[in-house]
Amino acid sequence: MAITSANQLELLQTAEAVAREKMIDPGLVVEAMEESLARAAKSRYGSEMDIRVSIDRKTGKATFTRVRSVVADEDLENYQAEMTVEQAKQYMENPEVGDTYVEEVPPVEMGRIAAQSAKQVILQKVREAERDRQYEEFKDRAGTIINGLVKREEFGNVIVDVGAGEAILRRNEKIGRESYRPNDRIRCYIKDVRREPRGPQIFLSRTAPEFMAELFKMEVPEIYDGIIEIKAVARDPGSRAKIAVISYDGSIDPVGACVGMRGSRVQAVVNELQGEKIDIIPWNEDQPTFLVNALQPAEVTKVVLDEEAGKIEVVVPEEQLSLAIGRRGQNVRLASQLTGLDIDIMTEEEESARRQKEFEARTALFMETLDLDEFFAQLLVSEGFTNLEEVGYVELDELLVIDGVDEGTAEELQARARDYLEAQAKAAIDAARALGAEDSLIDFDGLTPQMVEALAKDGILSLEDFATCADWELAGGWTTDGGERVKDDGILEPFGMSLEEAQDMVMTARVLLGWVDPAELEPEVSEEDVEGEEPEEEGAGA
Repeated sequence: MAITSANQLELLQTAEAVAREKMIDPGLVVEAMEESLARAAKSRYGSEMDIRVSIDRKTGKATFTRVRSVVADEDLENYQAEMTVEQAKQYMENPEVGDTYVEEVPPVEMGRIAAQSAKQVILQKVREAERDRQYEEFKDRAGTIINGLVKREEFGNVIVDVGAGEAILRRNEKIGRESYRPNDRIRCYIKDVRREPRGPQIFLSRTAPEFMAELFKMEVPEIYDGIIEIKAVARDPGSRAKIAVISYDGSIDPVGACVGMRGSRVQAVVNELQGEKIDIIPWNEDQPTFLVNALQPAEVTKVVLDEEAGKIEVVVPEEQLSLAIGRRGQNVRLASQLTGLDIDIMTEEEESARRQKEFEARTALFMETLDLDEFFAQLLVSEGFTNLEEVGYVELDELLVIDGVDEGTAEELQARARDYLEAQAKAAIDAARALGAEDSLIDFDGLTPQMVEALAKDGILSLEDFATCADWELAGGWTTDGGERVKDDGILEPFGMSLEEAQDMVMTARVLLGWVDPAELEPEVSEEDVEGEEPEEEGAGA
């Protein structure tokens, strides 16, 4: 194929046709054509040459040029695309390093192979331009619902035509075993839009909790207007879901508004989600109250919240246990996702037995360590004392409120508790020293003697050893082995150390050793934060 006057205009017509079909800039198609023609010319004139092609945007005329750069003598490497200052003098007046010499060369005739190569270049450029346009169009639509047509199904993944491109609904993002045929209409949540080198770059989902939230926003005007807010969603896709809502208008019932007249609003969402049963729950800032609502339809007798551990114990009547747990643990699992807490469910009988066991264990502890009779030890436990530290270091007044305890008895109790604790601490330190523990570790702030002993038993004998520990080694954690979650026991986990505390202590040790600059740990303060601070009043903080 030769670039002649007969087909010069065809180039522009072809470029415009492709651009219209793919909805991209015609200039990008022309640039692709220029690159493909330049590649064909290089195969004719030599790949070492710098051949460039320029297509006139009005006439379609293609101009082939050879470009050579002027370089210093020692930098000359490519004789076809570079020349020295001396060589350039025969073509240019007063040439300098960095100048370029451009000369027109005859157009080339494209053989079958060159034409095929040119076609591939153009198609590749067009695909890239199309993908860029698709990304720009959809990048701000992540987090919304889109309607599309099913094009085909590949290995369980559904390819969806979304109008300006293709999107993918992966097999694990479909509800249950739902299947689609070509040209079926489908409604999905745009979970992510990202640049990918090949294949679809719009990722859809029908199992995401946000999909349900967006569906309710479409069906319930009050949610769209911001009068009602969806605070949390938990789903077992295709089976059951729980959604927590709150109303900012006292005259509007959030649950009733989401259910709708005769259940019309919630039914529309259920139909879209293949019959997924939905529990609509009123949100409450008080976590125990919210959890009681989340465990509906089961009735809860008592809730005990441990905020530090992020755990919550729920006591239910024996006949309500199976309802609270749900089929295959579904009800309690969804309630846990909704509240963000680990939930332990037990019957009233189990809770009573556990409390009795704890009561007996604490009574035995006080009898043995404080040399008390059973009645007096039980009295201490009944008043809420759980360990020797509480007895030994509590305010004296808290012991005096116990019936039959005068000031002398209270002081004797505290003296016995402190003596025992000090003896235990000394024994732990002696054991740690016998194992080789150094003073740098023993004197480190935050470690109790028992902790130092536990560390020494594990071979951590100095502050340097401690500073090299990972937080999970100290506080424990979870790892995945062969697809299963495996518990890693922490050295200091029995002492109630959290991951955050372990991180802080390890970092403090590294700072003391000079491994870390304390300035690097301070959060950066932006100029805006400084400007936004109100000046202190005169005398404030003096």
